[in-house]
Amino acid sequence: MGDIKKIKKNYSPPRHPWEKERIEDEKKILLEYGLKNKTEIWKMNSILKDFTGQAKNLIALKSAQGEREKTQLLGKLQRLGILKAGASLDDVLSLNLKNILERRLQTLVFRKGLAKTARQARQFISHEHVTIGNKTISAPAYLVSVNEENGITFISTSELSNPDHPERIEKKPSKEKITVKEEKPVKQKAEVKNVKE
Repeated sequence: MGDIKKIKKNYSPPRHPWEKERIEDEKKILLEYGLKNKTEIWKMNSILKDFTGQAKNLIALKSAQGEREKTQLLGKLQRLGILKAGASLDDVLSLNLKNILERRLQTLVFRKGLAKTARQARQFISHEHVTIGNKTISAPAYLVSVNEENGITFISTSELSNPDHPERIEKKPSKEKITVKEEKPVKQKAEVKNVKE
């Protein structure tokens, strides 16, 4: 039957699990980007560490092979839209987690206005309503390249491709004046003290 393949984790959890500041930052990121759980943050953090680790190694390399790898790394980051043209390895070292999270398919669907919330964008993607060009992608964590970004739309067979679909219509706040009822002051009863004899 053969050897059983060992499944490796594609992320590394934090070394100190009970750091208050990190936990609070992760909660904010979960709400802002509509992530399912903290493992998604750790996966994106691992991708970021891979990029910065490669940059650190390439700074020390002065050979022709090092220059080739440097151009490949910078070219990949520019294609993903994480770095701008003309960036250097120092710019790779200054990247943070939000630079990676902004290039996820879930975030871009929400930013383009195809979903009302980031959570809803995640649902549309996982239910296979979203396509990039001719590819249907059901992974919200897919990193979208700059060339693919303009091709993000709903599948033509999906009901969501209709702009009049109830989930796509934005509700605008009404301009009617809101009247606030004034509450009458409540008369407080005088406190009666029980005196023990």
